[in-house]
Amino acid sequence: MNYTPKQEAGFKYLDEGKGETLLLLHGLFGALSNWDSVIREFSTRYRVIIPVMPIYEMPIKTASLDGLVSFIESFVAFKGLNNLTLLGNSLGGHVALIYTLTNKKNVKRLVLTGSSGLFENSMGGSFPKRGSYDYIKERVAYTFYDPATASKDLVDEVFDITKDIPKCMRIVAIAKSAQRHNMAKEITKIEVPTLLVWGLNDTITPPMVAHEFNKLIPNSELRFIDKCGHAPMMEHPAKFNKLLSEFMEAEHVDNLEKMKV
Repeated sequence: MNYTPKQEAGFKYLDEGKGETLLLLHGLFGALSNWDSVIREFSTRYRVIIPVMPIYEMPIKTASLDGLVSFIESFVAFKGLNNLTLLGNSLGGHVALIYTLTNKKNVKRLVLTGSSGLFENSMGGSFPKRGSYDYIKERVAYTFYDPATASKDLVDEVFDITKDIPKCMRIVAIAKSAQRHNMAKEITKIEVPTLLVWGLNDTITPPMVAHEFNKLIPNSELRFIDKCGHAPMMEHPAKFNKLLSEFMEAEHVDNLEKMKV
C-alpha cells in the first residue's frame, strides 16, 4: 500500500488514523513500507505515526543514537504527542529504549522487535560493502528466515543507499554508536508495560538477546514467532499484529478493571 508522507518543519512522516498514538520507529535500513501491515491493521482504531528518521541526511557530527533520540524528541514536541505507545524495530528499538528512559511521563507502553541495545550482529557481521549488488542482496536476505521476503524493491533500495558514500559514512557512524551503547544497566529502570516480539530465527539479534531483554526489563513479556528473522512485522505480519493487539487490548482491560475497584 502506498502512503504519501507529510512534510512539515523539516520533518517527514506518516500520520494515519485517530485515537491513542502508536509511534513506530524504523531500523537502520528501514523504510515506511516496513510497517505496511501495522498501518493497515491499527490505523482503524489508533493514530499511527511513523517519522522518517534522518539517518542518511543528518550532519555527520551528530550521526549517532543521541542525535536520533534528539530528533524524535523534537518531532514529538512539534506534533504535541503524549501518552505514547512506542514500537521500535532493530535500531528503532534502541532509540525507543533511550527515549522511554529520558521521557518517562510521555510513554505508556513499549514494544520492541529485534531491538539493538544489548547485542546486534550488524549486516550479518560486516558493514555495507559498496558496489556489489549480489553482496547487498545476500545481506538483505540474511535479515529474514525466508530469503524470498527480501524483494527486489527492498534490495534495490538498500543497494542505492550503499552506493552513496556520505550515506554510508552516516550508517557506519550510527551503527558504531549503537554497538558502543550497551543498555544492560539502564533498562532495569524501565517501568512501563513492555512487549518483546522476536523472530525465533533472528540471526542479527538472536533469541538469547530477547531473553536478556525479558530478564532485565521488569514489566516485560516475551513472544517468539517461529520461522521468522529480524523483522517479524514484515515476515509474519498477521502473527505480529495479533500479538500486538493482544498486548494492547489486555492492558486496556486491566485498566478498566482497576477503575471498577
